[in-house]
Amino acid sequence: MTSPLLTMSGIDKHFPGVQALKESGLEVLPGEVHVLLGENGAGKSTLMKILCGQYAADAGEVVFGGSPVKPTGPLDAERLGLVMIHQELNLVPGLTVAENIFLGHEQTTGGLIADGRMSVGARDLLHRLRCEIDPDLPVSELSVAEQQLVEIARALQRRARLLVMDEPSAALSETEIEALFAVIRDLVSDGVPVIYISHRMPEIFAIGDRVTVMRDGHTVGTKKVSETEVAELIQLMVGRTIAERVPKREVVLGEVALDVDGLIGARFPEPISLSLRAGEILGVAGLMGSGRTELARAIFGADPIDGGAVTVAGRKLSGHGPAESIAAGLGFLTEDRKQQGLVLQCTVTENITLTSLDEVSRGGVIDLGAESSLAQVEVDRLHIRIASLDQELVNLSGGNQQKVVLARWLAARCRVLLFDEPTRGIDVGAKAEIYELIGELVEHGVAILLISSEMPELIGLSDRIAVMHEGSLQGILPRAEATQERIMELALQFTA
Repeated sequence: MTSPLLTMSGIDKHFPGVQALKESGLEVLPGEVHVLLGENGAGKSTLMKILCGQYAADAGEVVFGGSPVKPTGPLDAERLGLVMIHQELNLVPGLTVAENIFLGHEQTTGGLIADGRMSVGARDLLHRLRCEIDPDLPVSELSVAEQQLVEIARALQRRARLLVMDEPSAALSETEIEALFAVIRDLVSDGVPVIYISHRMPEIFAIGDRVTVMRDGHTVGTKKVSETEVAELIQLMVGRTIAERVPKREVVLGEVALDVDGLIGARFPEPISLSLRAGEILGVAGLMGSGRTELARAIFGADPIDGGAVTVAGRKLSGHGPAESIAAGLGFLTEDRKQQGLVLQCTVTENITLTSLDEVSRGGVIDLGAESSLAQVEVDRLHIRIASLDQELVNLSGGNQQKVVLARWLAARCRVLLFDEPTRGIDVGAKAEIYELIGELVEHGVAILLISSEMPELIGLSDRIAVMHEGSLQGILPRAEATQERIMELALQFTA
């Protein structure tokens, strides 16, 4: 039998108020793609951060390449050949793509940084990913998906002996995921194993050789991918059986809750008009760069518009900025929760009540008891896993951070919600909870505009689906006509 390249055993890790890992472990063979699976908060990222030197374990042993190792930090781990691509983007916005890729490993000539050589090297790495991003562009000008590709290129530049990928495909299109898988297969064929963390079941079966499942900080089992199935993995993850389906609740639709009339701007070459009724879910489909996120931001008032009108529950927005939108009952769950949705150094309570301070204030002074009570209601409602309401957001898992953003808009009692990739980076169990919550919201007359890159989710939840292509609205399909084939025809501007 092939000896493992990596063995982690008996790993414990305790944070204030939380036992994150308890006697957990992992074994990775040379040349395999080893999937690490589990609900948000199961301990996957914590285990990998211990491997790559970001955290020190309280107990346990790590053996890599036949020798015990204990990295003192990420740079020390990189010297050993352990490289991790994190779920949350970790780039310097003011630097160029090339400068980010070579950060800490700059190429020099005569003691001076060789920008030209780094630009060429970055272009070659990006080309390997089938990506044509200009290496001289500032990272701040890239989309979330493009930034993720830069992260992957940077990891490839480190010449890893073992590569850890934490949700690398969360913001990628299907074409980009296929390119990513091609890169992973190249690495594996060169003898470099990959630990792949993902919540997307089809990806596990498309790229994985073996899968280790974690639950509540414990390792509960390792299976060969070829010898298991979705239902078994889900049961291991959550300790219960969950049907993999997207439940659609049929509700009686009310009056128009959101009306967008002739919206135009730099991103929209043609006026966009659409409406959304109380209790309705209007899905928005389109490929990366189609303008889906830009549409939501323009409706919310986060980006300027050149013309058109937005009306929420009969109230026409005048100045049309986020504050006016929130006051009118319009909420926006952003795609990039870390940069646009959360205040990471503030507490759970402070993040949840951020848009509801009037409700918990008396005479202009925040009533801390009322604030905590409001936050606790939403924490219980969404099953957010926290040590306490005073815990800082930076210490929560990605999925629980996403739930906190959602809790904020629920606390604000918004009647119209714009959801941009609400289940991105969310595990199967948490997705089921979000779907259930969406069903409850529409039953209570909330109108939802839902942007999602997951076609089954979009088709399963939506009453109608609007399709975008390069900033233009190509059409709005009723539920009965919203097949994957028809949506893609419009998204690609293709007709047979």
